[in-house]
Amino acid sequence: MMLRPQPSQRAFVPFVSVENMMRLVHAIGVERFIADLAGHIEADFRRWPEFDKTPRVASHSRDGVIELMPTADAESYGFKYVNGHPGNMRAGYQTVTAFGVLSSVSTGYPLLLTEMTLLTALRTAATSALVGRYLAPEGAQVMALIGNGAQCEFQALAFRALCGINRLRLYDIDPRATEKALRNLRAQGFEVTACASTQTAVEGAQILTTCTADKQFATILTDNMVGAGVHLNAIGGDCPGKTELHPDILKRADIFVEYPPQTRIEGEIQQLDPDHPVIELWQVMRGEVPGRRDARQITLFDSVGFAIEDFSALRFVHERIRGTDFFAPLDMLADPDDPRDLFGMLDRAR
Repeated sequence: MMLRPQPSQRAFVPFVSVENMMRLVHAIGVERFIADLAGHIEADFRRWPEFDKTPRVASHSRDGVIELMPTADAESYGFKYVNGHPGNMRAGYQTVTAFGVLSSVSTGYPLLLTEMTLLTALRTAATSALVGRYLAPEGAQVMALIGNGAQCEFQALAFRALCGINRLRLYDIDPRATEKALRNLRAQGFEVTACASTQTAVEGAQILTTCTADKQFATILTDNMVGAGVHLNAIGGDCPGKTELHPDILKRADIFVEYPPQTRIEGEIQQLDPDHPVIELWQVMRGEVPGRRDARQITLFDSVGFAIEDFSALRFVHERIRGTDFFAPLDMLADPDDPRDLFGMLDRAR
C-alpha cells in the first residue's frame, strides 16, 4: 500500500475554531478587539470604491434565511455563510450561525477559514458603535437596548469602547432575556436598569438600539417614542418582510445606510418609496457628506450588515493570528507533486 506523500504548506489553510476565536478575543480583550476591528471596518469603508459590491445572495424559507455575502478588493476575496432562523432558540439552536473564508485573488487559494458566529456578533457591534461615533448626539450617556438576545451585550461593550456609553436601559418581551443581559452586563461594570416596557426603556436615552429577531413587520418603536436629537441604531431589520420601526419615524429621520441596493430590500426603508433619500456611510467616513449636523436632528442607522464589514473582520483575524497558536492548520487543498497529476496523487494513496 502506498501512502500519500507528505503535503506541502500549500495544502494547509489556517482554521480558527470557536474555541480559538474565544482565546483570541480574550488574549486581546473584548473591548480592545471590538475597537481595533472597528478601525479595520472604518479603513475599508474609506476605500469603498475599491471593492466589488453586490447584495447578498439569500435563500428564504418559511423558517428563516440562508445567505452568502461576498466581496473582493484587488488582493483578497472574502465571503460569509450566515443563517437567520428566529425559531431555532425554541429547539436549543442559535438564531444566527456563520463561517467565512478569505482568499487570495491572485491564486484563488483560501488564506483563512474561520467561525463567524462570534465574529459576526463582534463585527455587528463594532459597526454599530463606529457609526454611533459619527451620528450619536454629543455628550450621549444613556442607551436603550430593546431586544436583549444574543447581540445585546456585544452592542453595550462596543458603545462603551467607542462612544463612552456606560448607562443602559433594557427591555425584552421575554423577561428571561433581560435577566440574562442584566447578569452579564452588571458583571462587566455597566450601570443597568431593567424596564417594564419599550416606552419606559427609551425615556432619557440618547441612543436607541433595536435588536429583535422575529421575521415579521413589527413595530418595536412608534413615532411618539422618538424625540428630537436621538440616534436610532436599528439592527433587527435584515431581510424582506422584517422591520422594527414605524414608518412615520423614518420620515422624520436622516437615514444612513451601508449599501442602498441591499438596504432598500432588507432594511427599515423597505417601507418607504424606492427613491426615498438616504445617505451612504462610506461618504460620511470619507468626509464627503456630513453625519450629525445639529442637536435636534434624528439620525437613523438602518443596519442590515454588508459583506465589506465581514471582509474587514476576516482581514483583521487573519492579521491577528499570525505568529500565534490561535488556529489549526487544516489539510484542505489537494497538493499533488505535479499540478497536472491530480489522479496520480489519488491513485498512489490506495
